[in-house]
Amino acid sequence: MTADTPIGELTLQTLAMPADTNANGDIFGGWLMAQMDLGSSVKARARARGRVATVAVEAMTFHKPVHVGDVVSIYARLLGEGTTSMQIGVEVWVTRQPSQREVKVTEARFVFVAVDENGAKRPLP
Repeated sequence: MTADTPIGELTLQTLAMPADTNANGDIFGGWLMAQMDLGSSVKARARARGRVATVAVEAMTFHKPVHVGDVVSIYARLLGEGTTSMQIGVEVWVTRQPSQREVKVTEARFVFVAVDENGAKRPLP
């Protein structure tokens, strides 16, 4: 794969809306981070075959802003796992409108732990 191609599985896609902007008119980093958490949790839940909890976000890097109207695509991949936890690599790409140009805007590592119905850690299956 090259830097021009997303790495991972497409786990979430949404549209950046005006309500999610900061004073500069760009999308809030916190909104984008929430989308990344949702998208990476899809991958983590599939691996854990059940509930997971986010325990850390590592190496978050914002490369470019997200604009209103961009189609936001979250790509996730399993980087590693322990007995109860897993690291998920996340890339965020946007499709700019109206040009349809795809741009990588953000990446991070999310750490999840598998949890039971009471919220206690449990081993990965």
